[in-house]
Amino acid sequence: MNFHKLQALGNDFVVVRECDLPGGVFDEDLFRRLCDRHFGAGADGVEVLLDATRPEGADFGVRLFNADGGETPISGNGTRCVAAWLYLVGNWQGDVVRIATGAGIRTLRPLMRRPDRLVFETSMGRPHLLPAEIPVIMPSSVDEVIDQPLEVDGHHLRFTSVSMGNPHCSIFVNSFDHPDWRRLGAMIETHPRFPERTNVEFVRVIDRRTIEVRFWERGCGETLASGTGACGAALAAIRNRLTERRLDVRTVAGQLIVEWRDDGTVWQTGEACLVYAGEWRASAPDQG
Repeated sequence: MNFHKLQALGNDFVVVRECDLPGGVFDEDLFRRLCDRHFGAGADGVEVLLDATRPEGADFGVRLFNADGGETPISGNGTRCVAAWLYLVGNWQGDVVRIATGAGIRTLRPLMRRPDRLVFETSMGRPHLLPAEIPVIMPSSVDEVIDQPLEVDGHHLRFTSVSMGNPHCSIFVNSFDHPDWRRLGAMIETHPRFPERTNVEFVRVIDRRTIEVRFWERGCGETLASGTGACGAALAAIRNRLTERRLDVRTVAGQLIVEWRDDGTVWQTGEACLVYAGEWRASAPDQG
């Protein structure tokens, strides 16, 4: 099976065409093994570029599988990686590319191109703010999930939640040294408040135009960056009136720009890079 590995701010993905999948089967065990960082290619997820008919208005369609093998609607960084594959490998020539994800169509416009990377401006759509849309279980009196209490392992936290096609829970912190955000992230991911689990962002506000974020992703664990997570963190800062509506989002691996425009749409600017091409030759593991 031929594949390419791409990364966007260290958030890495295997991109493979549906026609190259063994037997054309969407095999969760295969995706787990591909993503394994010791025995596989190593990735946060697998983006499968579909051969089937795309929805009206899209140029291409994808399905995304996390490192644990489970399917998830969208990754902002993963979608940028697919777009980079289309321009760098697939010879796409359009001024924009429209990719149908499980969370809807995302439009990406290249702003800069080099032999191994592109910078894209991406339309991330409109956020879902109602508890039932995220989803998050809240008292019936709560219309939007802003600065709400959350008890986790003896910690009394405050969280803000949104969906960017996948659920996000943002926690504001003064430091990433204490408390242990990785431990809390793992516990919040599976907290009963979130019936479909959740992505978790720990957010430090630097000034009115800049935030710094650490990411715990549903089905992946700690990641260096997250496209939808950066949007979730930025929206949390904006909705809590801590920042302006256009932000620099600093991650461990670099910077994304997120803007929540007056028409309600979220836009994101960031790069995606081609790492290598490979041929997967591993057989299924011995079940005996």
